[in-house]
Amino acid sequence: MVSLGGFARKLFGSSNDRRIRSYRPKVDEINALEAETKALSDEQLAAKTAEFRKQLAEGKTLDDLLVPAFAVAREAAVRVLGLRPFDVQLIGGMILHDKAIAEMKTGEGKTLVATLPVYLNALAGKGVHVVTVNDYLATRDSATMGKIYGFLGLTTGVIVHGLDDDQRRAAYGCDITYGTNNELGFDYLRDNMKYDRAQMVQRGHFYAIVDEVDSILVDEARTPLIISGPLDDRSDLYVTIDAFIPMLDENDYEIDEKQRSANFSEVGTEKLENLLRQAGLLKGESLYDVENVAIVHHINNALKAHKLFTRDKDYIVRNDEIVIIDEFTGRMMPGRRYSEGQHQALEAKEKVTIQPENQTLASITFQNYFRMYKKLAGMTGTASTEAEEFANIYGLDVVEVPTNLPIQRIDEDDEVYRTGEEKYKAIIAEIREANSRGQPVLVGTTSIEKSEYLAERLKMSGFKDFQVLNARYHEQEAYIVSQAGVPGAVTIATNMAGRGTDIQLGGNLEMRLERELNDVEDEAAREATRVSVIAEVKKLKEQALAAGGLYVLATERHESRRIDNQLRGRSGRQGDPGRSKFFLSLQDDLMRIFGSDRMDGMLQKLGLKEGEAIVHPWINKALERAQKKVEARNFDIRKNLLKYDDVLNDQRKVIFEQRLELMDAESISETVEDMRHEVIENLVKLHIPERAYAEQWDVAGLKAGVQQYLNLDLPIEAWAAEEGIAEDDILRRITDAAEKAAADRAERFGPEIMAYVEKSIVLQTIDHLWREHIVNLDHLRSVIGFRGYAQRDPLQEYKSEAFELFQALLANLRQTVTGQLMRVELVREAAQAPEPALPVMEGHHIDGTTGEDDFAEGADRNPADPATWGRVARNEPCPCGSGKKYKHCHGAFEQV
Repeated sequence: MVSLGGFARKLFGSSNDRRIRSYRPKVDEINALEAETKALSDEQLAAKTAEFRKQLAEGKTLDDLLVPAFAVAREAAVRVLGLRPFDVQLIGGMILHDKAIAEMKTGEGKTLVATLPVYLNALAGKGVHVVTVNDYLATRDSATMGKIYGFLGLTTGVIVHGLDDDQRRAAYGCDITYGTNNELGFDYLRDNMKYDRAQMVQRGHFYAIVDEVDSILVDEARTPLIISGPLDDRSDLYVTIDAFIPMLDENDYEIDEKQRSANFSEVGTEKLENLLRQAGLLKGESLYDVENVAIVHHINNALKAHKLFTRDKDYIVRNDEIVIIDEFTGRMMPGRRYSEGQHQALEAKEKVTIQPENQTLASITFQNYFRMYKKLAGMTGTASTEAEEFANIYGLDVVEVPTNLPIQRIDEDDEVYRTGEEKYKAIIAEIREANSRGQPVLVGTTSIEKSEYLAERLKMSGFKDFQVLNARYHEQEAYIVSQAGVPGAVTIATNMAGRGTDIQLGGNLEMRLERELNDVEDEAAREATRVSVIAEVKKLKEQALAAGGLYVLATERHESRRIDNQLRGRSGRQGDPGRSKFFLSLQDDLMRIFGSDRMDGMLQKLGLKEGEAIVHPWINKALERAQKKVEARNFDIRKNLLKYDDVLNDQRKVIFEQRLELMDAESISETVEDMRHEVIENLVKLHIPERAYAEQWDVAGLKAGVQQYLNLDLPIEAWAAEEGIAEDDILRRITDAAEKAAADRAERFGPEIMAYVEKSIVLQTIDHLWREHIVNLDHLRSVIGFRGYAQRDPLQEYKSEAFELFQALLANLRQTVTGQLMRVELVREAAQAPEPALPVMEGHHIDGTTGEDDFAEGADRNPADPATWGRVARNEPCPCGSGKKYKHCHGAFEQV
């Protein structure tokens, strides 16, 4: 029986179908201009950019220019790259221009699609940002697609790690700027720590297209970008607390794998109190006394480190360091560290050197960073499962773009086995069968541990020729992925999100040519090699097609359907044949957490024999429901985190806007004077209450306050003793004395130096107090949940207390600035007043899509110490100083 909604969809099409149809007339208009555009010379085509800009200046809108601009950009792509965007790619470009997410399958040419709206929106001259997940893609895409923009007279810049401020400023000054989400976010935070507008590198947030939008705005949005500086070393405390955890037994704590939480039971709490008391770490009687907040935090981290974090799954130990493993891609994330002491707890557990904790200097979530753009769009192969989140948080619709050619991939039902052992036997048998007919196989695993376990099993069963792509071998990953479509290739890989390299049947021609022509300098030999490789890849593609295309064989379901879809989407690109199947067991994490015990009993009763699998569409549906539950829970977590971060974000905007106003002002003497007057008024109000008798005045307190904040020794006792004196008289006398002292100091310094001193002190004080405020809000956020036990809404309580803390920050700002300016003296020996120095900074983000190296801001590369180099581009000069390219020097060593 067809539902009414289903009947309506059949009759009128879905809302997605209707939206796609609405773009068709414009596609026809663009196609109608093709002959006319083709007839233009290169110079005439390039001159269209100036013509469009003139039309914008005369009052036309970007929407008015969409059809001719897309036609020009398409023709430029044909002439420069030999690529002509298909009609569906034009539709994808229009979706991106319309502030929405274009969901396009793998291999449909998203990178080229972006050039159309990028060119159109760059005509406005306000800067367009194309956001990618790693430096490699930003560099590759800006170099390739930059040829189109350059041909049309536009400039292209790229923001990657390792650039100085001048290089960044120049890149942001271009018409189009490619960069990673991390770099753009860190630049925004660093800009708002600068002391002069001219030092800032970004020029606003007009329009951004986010590639792999689901990875960046969903996976990575769970953790904020943080710029931090080092705190005192407390490694002894971590080691002491770590030693307590092995002394506990299972009754002392409760573990919830679903929620990733660990808590102590009453018995465990008592046991810990005794241990802490013996170690001299417990203050007061109870562990939960307010003085022990920090200790509770540390022991909770230690418990999580031992019970929730697994070596070689969540992290590995390498070179005396804990290196995080990304749960989505299985890549190592060198330099990335868990925050709030969790990383130190893992270091103590694994007995490696404990690095000092960091204090947050500035932070922002990706949700709040990307919501600053006046116009935001995104593209990915898998977004529809998160459509609700994109709509609720970013106001972005997800529009599925039809493929250029029909999808021929066969997605088979899952095979579910009772045990992991049976599952792996079936997987190896399936790989062997596919390999025997020359079909390329991509095996998807969920962790390094599992990829290496399967690789070991394959070796033991006689397999020799296969590749393992996981965090341990990420240096070779682009090439390994590029050749996964060669007939007979077996590639075992951790999750495939954000790889950025197409798996093409027969192998990726461009990657083959790049590698094989790299060291061939003779032109004739280069041409011969090129012809030979092209012929070989063509032949291999025919063989792979005949064998059935790429077979994606997944060893487990991820908790997110989107990650499973990403893996599936690797097969069947551009109408190629392909096949996908998931092999599961009741011992898999997802199955185990969602009640596999009942299913195990049921399967045994049904007489399921060892080695047999259950295959049924109902199983797929049940698993999908479980995944939906996890996705909904994760969405709720992110939504809740965002509600709290919005409170901080509102305050962040006020502070950052205030900083900009102060930086732009030639003189802030009026602001400083207002601050001084408020301080004096508050001092008088505090010590001389309204309608109080003179004998009730706190004269001594007022005198001390005037001394502290105004650096003035005034005869306040004598004034208070005068007959009939009122508080207004005392207020006026203190104000007059303060104004005279301030005027004398300004006269001594001179107007220019005084203006500089005032601005420097105000900006530095704002920054110092803002950092303290962030820490206070972090602490408040960590404990506010307990208000729920008192039937009070934690979020409302947080908003209220955060507002009070912000008011206290502003009052503190006025007092501190006034106190410093009333004491400051000019040191004549200084020939020129130095610029205020920024603190030592490190940028951190637990990246949910890539394993690109994190970095320490301001840390210099030591040629003798590769650990200080961070990420080095393959064609960059090697930091060791040899003069060779990195790929021919230390980069070559890494790939041995």
